Amino acid sequence: MAEQGMAYQSMAYYVDVILVIDCTGSMGPYIGEVKRQACRFPEQIQDQMKLKGKKIDQLRVKVIRFRDFSFDGDMAMRQSEFFTIPDQIADFQAFVNDLTADGGGDEPESGLEAVAAAILADWTEGGDKRRHVIAVLTDASAHDLGRAAGQPNYPDWMPKDLNELTDWWQGQDPKMDRSTKRLLLFTPDGNGWSQLGSNWEYTTHAITKAGAGLSDQDYEVIMANIAESAA
Repeated sequence: MAEQGMAYQSMAYYVDVILVIDCTGSMGPYIGEVKRQACRFPEQIQDQMKLKGKKIDQLRVKVIRFRDFSFDGDMAMRQSEFFTIPDQIADFQAFVNDLTADGGGDEPESGLEAVAAAILADWTEGGDKRRHVIAVLTDASAHDLGRAAGQPNYPDWMPKDLNELTDWWQGQDPKMDRSTKRLLLFTPDGNGWSQLGSNWEYTTHAITKAGAGLSDQDYEVIMANIAESAA
């Protein structure tokens, strides 16, 4: 029994988190607070895990900022690399601090496209145990997938509609198997998000109001999902 306990405790736990952040003009009054919270996010994860008596052996954080492919052209989406924390914390914070709220056009935005990009990310396959978390923060509903298809700036790898995106989430991407993935939506109860929140497995929908940012309760949702698989 002692040998089994030692083996369990030595299992390496790897965590990847992607923050999907709305950076359209409507986020202007709130983007400063969103950036402040995002910059503190990796440190908060580590602190919360220590309080729970748990350990992350490798933590990586990536950011995808989105606007509207129909309105913002080449500026509709931007992705960072995965930053390994704490070694690349300065690079992560520099990327976050460079985010600005602009564009967006009409109220629905290209949030579902950003989720698709997150699903296809280069998720870690290392460690004995893993957690892959996508956390979406927006104050707007989402355009239907494919609305901007055919425009020069629209990626040709995008799913054609919500059904295809659902197939991606339900397990066709080998890097996000059912035992590792979690989708956390901090969004209005609007088009796109309500469907994901109601129908997708391993998904939590915390309905938010414009400008709310990530509250302490929202961080607890993220921490709980990360801590769930930790030894």
